[in-house]
Amino acid sequence: MAEGESCTASAAEIKDDFEIIDKKQIPDTTELKNEEKEKTEEARWSVPILSLAKKASENLALSYGNALKSASLVGFISKPVSNDSTAKTSARYHAMEERANLMNMMKLSIKILIQSALSLGRTLDSDFPPLQQFFVVLEHCLKHGLKVKKTFIGQNKSFFGPLELVEKLCPEASDIATSVKNLPELKTAVGRGRAWLYLALMQKKLADYLKVLLDHKHLLSEFYEPDALMMEEEGAVIVGLLVGLNVIDANLCLKGEDLDSQVGVIDFSLYLKETQDSDGKQDGGITAVLDQKHYVEELNRHLSCTVADLQNKIDCLEKTNSKLQEELAAATDRIGSLQEEQQQLKQQNELIRERSEKSVEVTKEDTKVELDTYKQSRQGLDEMYSDVWKQLKEEKKIRLELEKELELQIGMKTEMEIAMKLLEKDTHEKQDTLVALRQQLEEVKAINLQMFHKSQNAECSLQQKTEAISSFEGKTNEMMSSMKQMEERLQHAEKARQAAEERCNKMKQELAGRLDTCRQQMSQLDSKCSTLEKELKSEKEQRQTLQRELHQEKDATTLLKTELQQMEGLKKELRKLQDEKQQLEKVCEEQEQALQEMGLHLSQSKLKMEDIKEVNKALKGHTWLKDDEATHCKQCEKEFSISRRKHHCRNCGDIFCNTCSSNELALPSYPKPVRVCDTCHTLLLQRCSSNSS
Repeated sequence: MAEGESCTASAAEIKDDFEIIDKKQIPDTTELKNEEKEKTEEARWSVPILSLAKKASENLALSYGNALKSASLVGFISKPVSNDSTAKTSARYHAMEERANLMNMMKLSIKILIQSALSLGRTLDSDFPPLQQFFVVLEHCLKHGLKVKKTFIGQNKSFFGPLELVEKLCPEASDIATSVKNLPELKTAVGRGRAWLYLALMQKKLADYLKVLLDHKHLLSEFYEPDALMMEEEGAVIVGLLVGLNVIDANLCLKGEDLDSQVGVIDFSLYLKETQDSDGKQDGGITAVLDQKHYVEELNRHLSCTVADLQNKIDCLEKTNSKLQEELAAATDRIGSLQEEQQQLKQQNELIRERSEKSVEVTKEDTKVELDTYKQSRQGLDEMYSDVWKQLKEEKKIRLELEKELELQIGMKTEMEIAMKLLEKDTHEKQDTLVALRQQLEEVKAINLQMFHKSQNAECSLQQKTEAISSFEGKTNEMMSSMKQMEERLQHAEKARQAAEERCNKMKQELAGRLDTCRQQMSQLDSKCSTLEKELKSEKEQRQTLQRELHQEKDATTLLKTELQQMEGLKKELRKLQDEKQQLEKVCEEQEQALQEMGLHLSQSKLKMEDIKEVNKALKGHTWLKDDEATHCKQCEKEFSISRRKHHCRNCGDIFCNTCSSNELALPSYPKPVRVCDTCHTLLLQRCSSNSS
């Protein structure tokens, strides 16, 4: 009751933050006492229930009051020294009361919202009253302690400024910010803030986004006073309470709603029990207690499920963390081995480069020298070939001329034979022939002189030709002398003719030998050319092999570059893994905090459950069997499993399977038909039939 009085007093003092509707419905302490007396007179069996509920409410009020007083005595209220210090302490105490009242209102709104949503059993819309009141209370919590910002238009005080920071701190909230900005109906910052809260609740990330804001209080200090709710521990408590809203599914339509002009007023009538007639008070109290019991059971079940899920998530995260650590160790080992291999490859690459450069330089020098020598040898061979070719042509011409001369000599021989027969008759003709012979001899001399000059160029053959020419000149001289003495010369002419024939044969033989030697030289030159061509081919092949080796070295360098790029990619992956590890550690810390908060909620719910169990013991003689104590169905004795679930009988409290407890009946302790086992169903039907008869 002390808590309710403090809430009403603070609400009356601060009209900007709260506006109480239906003040007449708030009962006084005297009225409550009178109602309790009437209840004890009318129904004695409901006394323990109401007493326990009263004790629980008084304990809660006393705990909150003692906490507030201790906090005010320890940290906020100091000894009065002056008027300024008293004003400051009173302001701090006043802010502390406001925070406590807002936190309590937030607890009530979340509790009633979850209870009504679970009883409704469907997705919530914007017209649902508990959801509207939840947003109103949350808006008041966000407005508490806001700093007033001065602009050109005037003073501005809106809670949308802190919510805009979430987009920078958490990139996942960018979709909400863009969708809020794209709504043309919203013209004020208050409307945008309300739309932002609607979208965050639909995403089931409202608690996560507000926790991100609380983790960066140095940024919130620009928008809030130091005594604001979001800057103190109450803000963290409210964020922990908002985690329970992830159970709710909401479908809120933002289009067509006037979020700018809505009035944020807290309706306390939802959180206060309505006074009814004396006849229906007992049923209302019992139903309220039973509803609270059902709510606590459902809440306990949800909390146990969430705790199990969180433990599974923690185990999974620990496994993933261990796996990531192993992968990190493997990656570091791999990186170390790759770095060693890279250093070795670099050293090998440098050695190969040095060797290849040296080999390339040596091969370049060798190829240059060989090319020079080849060019020189080729030039010399070309010159030799041209000289030999010229000599062949000249020797062919000389051979043709000698053949012509031989033919002429043969003709001359025939003529001389004819002249020998007709010496007497043809003396004049012989003289003419002698003149012709002299001319021919002169021509032969000129030819012999040419042959002599050519024979000097042709080594040994030229000397032989000069001897033949000299012998031929002697013979011609002898023929000249014999011509003077015709008679003597005729005899000597035959001998000379024979000698000339022999010499001609010798000349032919010599010319044939020279041709053979020339042919041999040509064959040798051809063989040398073939060897040189083979050497050229081998050099070309060596050059191609060197080019291939260069290409291979280039490929090796490209491979090394790709491996370096892979190393850089591995380093980036390492950084990403480290970032993910940090994020996972943050998530683990957040989940540990959530687990601690859930533990606190569980401890509170266990206390409430014990109170409700005592009430049930007073109401019923049967004991409520625990889930851990039952492993088989009591009726069919079949073992429970994942497919065969456990179900409590609301009459006897034992645990049965679905087939043995598929019946439903309305019991006096439950307003609606509930699950009952087959035996209780038959017994209750028999009782009903006997009562009716």
